[in-house]
Amino acid sequence: MAELPPRLHRGNVAVVIPALNESLRIREVVEGALARCDRVIVVDDGSDDGTSDRIADLPVTLLRHPRRMGKGASLRDGFREALRQGARAVLTMDGDGQHSAEDIPRLIDCGNRHPGCLVIGARLRKRDCQPWYRRLGNDFGDWGIALGCGFRLVDSQSGQRLYPARVCALENVPGEGFVFEAQMLISAARDAGAGIVSLPVESRYATAGSPVQFRKSHFRLWRDLYGITSHVVVQVLGRGDLLRTWRRTRARPPVIDDPDGDLAAERLSQDPHQAG
Repeated sequence: MAELPPRLHRGNVAVVIPALNESLRIREVVEGALARCDRVIVVDDGSDDGTSDRIADLPVTLLRHPRRMGKGASLRDGFREALRQGARAVLTMDGDGQHSAEDIPRLIDCGNRHPGCLVIGARLRKRDCQPWYRRLGNDFGDWGIALGCGFRLVDSQSGQRLYPARVCALENVPGEGFVFEAQMLISAARDAGAGIVSLPVESRYATAGSPVQFRKSHFRLWRDLYGITSHVVVQVLGRGDLLRTWRRTRARPPVIDDPDGDLAAERLSQDPHQAG
């Protein structure tokens, strides 16, 4: 019988936060992470707005790139440092404040319910707050990355994830920028044999009249979606038999962990006829 991975908790999980010009919200993000996890690693990707200065007095590990190297390089460096420190899993979140630190314990608990799986913080709660073009990009990205993984998944574009240590330790994972995050899902499934579970979290976006502001997203819908899609398509075509891959993928539905039933309740409130 295979031995189960050690139970995850705030003391053996590292939070990795890639940051590029995040002076607006980075301190709030880091303080929220520190309140829920003992080990926080910030990777400043060549910021020129004083991002690092905003957290210089906080008890974090701060890695700094002398120039902008991209999100992929930031995550690689963060993973490497987390493993060096002995982390059993790495929880990633962006530095702009769109990910809620309150979801850190929920992601860790989900990782314990699904040992060895990669957990995506899927923006399924209050999804109507998400701009339509972001939702379109997410849905299209899910379709393409699912083909690469061999099973369907939800919110492949979310940067809030829990990676098992063995996934973080994968070497020679190709792709840069946002393509790297897409490839990590495929490599987790194909090379590490890891399952992928989506945990519903709340969408957090700037809305008219809201007192909470976010900086403009670094994600450029058409440019980055094209980069991700073309990268995945090359891999899928390289394996051959696209139709068979598509059929097999469609037959394996996404795994959504909704322990409190909040997502089902929200869907029911939007469509009361489902009660019948």
